[in-house]
Amino acid sequence: MNSSKRFALVAGETSGDLLAGLLLGGVKQRWPDLQSFGIGGPQMAAQGFEAWWPSEKLAVRGYVEVLRHYREIVGIREQLRRRLLAAERPDVFVGVDAPDFNLDLEASLKGAGVRTVHFVCPSVWAWRADRVEKIRRSADHVLCIFPFEPDLLARHDIAATYVGHPLANVIPLAPDRTAARATLGLRDENTVVAILPGSRASEVQYLAQRFFRAATLLLRERPHLRFVVPALPSLRARIEAEARMAGLGEALQVLDGQSHTALTACDVTLIASGTATLEAALFKRPMVVAYNMNWLSWQIMRRKQLQPWVGLPNILCGEFVVPELLQDQATPEALARAVTEWLDAPAKIHTLQQRFTSLHHALRRDTAQLATDAIEQVLES
Repeated sequence: MNSSKRFALVAGETSGDLLAGLLLGGVKQRWPDLQSFGIGGPQMAAQGFEAWWPSEKLAVRGYVEVLRHYREIVGIREQLRRRLLAAERPDVFVGVDAPDFNLDLEASLKGAGVRTVHFVCPSVWAWRADRVEKIRRSADHVLCIFPFEPDLLARHDIAATYVGHPLANVIPLAPDRTAARATLGLRDENTVVAILPGSRASEVQYLAQRFFRAATLLLRERPHLRFVVPALPSLRARIEAEARMAGLGEALQVLDGQSHTALTACDVTLIASGTATLEAALFKRPMVVAYNMNWLSWQIMRRKQLQPWVGLPNILCGEFVVPELLQDQATPEALARAVTEWLDAPAKIHTLQQRFTSLHHALRRDTAQLATDAIEQVLES
């Protein structure tokens, strides 16, 4: 078997970079001389990936926010398309999530004879059913991270494989809270709240102040609380400024990344809706899910919503197992109250942890091997 393959990948944000990095690790075992290039981040770079643009360039959420960066993003996509169809033509293109960017690019590449794979099924079951036809035009194969998705896609003649969720293999079934707390300089007897306001600048803009004001209210009632806030390097200064404005002082610790350590160490997390909520579920942590965005973006998204839930733990469990406070509901007072309700309900937390353990088992598969097998079939078809 030829061990030299050329893979182009695009991962548009922190979660996509993590998934793509895990995928590349498996792919390199199958094709040791793999060349990989495109748009990505540090997890992909650690696997030898050549980033022509950093993944942060695509880390924009919300219709209005995307419009502000539209010309730059479209320009990057067109430059990438031309490069991939010229001297850098790959054996396969793998679009990792970022469907608004990747599906159009995949359609163009597929039309020119490049094999295309989309990793992470777009949430057609939650937000945009109209996207199904675009997926069919764009992707030769879809790698699904949730077990119900391949059957859904098969109804629309889209080839797909359930590969499990890579995070379910990275995150241990029984996280070591004591070790995580020692790493962060916290004691076992501390009550710890992890605050995760998101990995995008727009999320921090709309959520950080609300989360920190909620933390201030909690601290008034429970002076011994401790707060930990993972922060990407590019967002740390902004998060620290918001924390200072809230006056949390030594009760709050801003971390360099370390989101998994924070989730392992905490008793409960106040968290932005997104992939991080699934991570919190896999760490078996109770959470309060929140989101807030530009008003117009929210109105557009709300009209496209197909299910009553937004948070991934609720979607996967099929019910509100954790509270969701969205847009105008996400007031500091409501957020603080929801966190308090978890801290005062150990029996409810135990039940939730059992539910999340079952979910963890369902999502555990050899993702890298299953994904690599599927990609190999695409290359041979």
